[in-house]
Amino acid sequence: MLYWLLYELLYPSVKAFNVFHYVTARAMFASLTSLFFCIWLGPWTIRQLRILKFGQHIREDGPQSHMKKAGTPTMGGLLIVASIAFSTLLWADLKHLYVWLALFALVAFAGIGFIDDYAKVSKKRNLGLTARRKFGLQMLVAAFVTLVLGYMRSTGAYSTTLNVPFFKQYQPDLLIHAALANPFTYPLAFLPFYLFFVFVVVGSSNAVNITDGLDGLAIGLMVISAGALTLFAYTSGNRELAAYLLLARNPRTAELTIFCASMTGASLGFLWWNAHPASVFMGDVGSLSLGGAMGVVAVLIKQEIILIFIAGMFVIELMSVILQVGSFKLRKKRIFKMAPIHHHFEALGWQESKIIIRFWVIGLVMALFALTTLKLR
Repeated sequence: MLYWLLYELLYPSVKAFNVFHYVTARAMFASLTSLFFCIWLGPWTIRQLRILKFGQHIREDGPQSHMKKAGTPTMGGLLIVASIAFSTLLWADLKHLYVWLALFALVAFAGIGFIDDYAKVSKKRNLGLTARRKFGLQMLVAAFVTLVLGYMRSTGAYSTTLNVPFFKQYQPDLLIHAALANPFTYPLAFLPFYLFFVFVVVGSSNAVNITDGLDGLAIGLMVISAGALTLFAYTSGNRELAAYLLLARNPRTAELTIFCASMTGASLGFLWWNAHPASVFMGDVGSLSLGGAMGVVAVLIKQEIILIFIAGMFVIELMSVILQVGSFKLRKKRIFKMAPIHHHFEALGWQESKIIIRFWVIGLVMALFALTTLKLR
């Protein structure tokens, strides 16, 4: 909205407003807007959650040290989603469909998380939606966005090829037959793309959800991941940088820089209230929405594979659960003392703050490695 007002409407009269034409300037303003909006609205949000008695219920099989956190306000993710949406609508050029797709994913996954969180609060236990229902709703949202992207592929507005790290020319197409570009006439030709997209988005959403178990752990890692995605989105949409780095340049992704910058600022702002000892938890409404939005952005900017490193600690947390469950079902033995892996280190006697900071360090190193792949190709 401000982009339209300050640049498209007032720039012809006030030449200084030309600064708002630049994505870098608006990304900076967007990150600061979401940061301060989140910090400013935090006390009111926490107070309202207390009034509504939206307190966290701790699972009985979790670490006993977490029992003292029972009753801490949850569903603080509503504040994160509101901050991102407000800042993006304020500073992004809303003529771009990519921005609306990212916002849709954010809000839709937040809706799933809200239903899950509200079920837990109303039942006064740490059990909301069943895993099957939650997973099914996530797949529906991902499938809808996939259908939109399939249609955009048929019009030339989106590419179904993959960027493979460290390889300049190898960009495989996920279509069974690239010539069959219409998803409505040849839906089976798009099947590999659909399956891969749903896997990335749903996996990303659940990875953040699983990681959200210690004060500030998930949201701190989101600051790192969203910051890296901001740089990837900018380079993918910039003509000179994309050509220099041999990226699949798409000018439509440039405005996603604003969305990613808003995610970074909102995550940093929420960390202010979620840092140990947490004053509020984000709940599923926050973790599912952030993870889902991260996955959608990675697909839009063609960095699906490198997301493994951008969101490295989230992937490790998710894999620890998969390995634990798989090992117990197949061998009746557990690999870790408790899953996700951050609970394993708690069981070993590590202090919560030490686990959080060390996981942040690992996440930062992996994100920096992801950024090096921009040049090492």
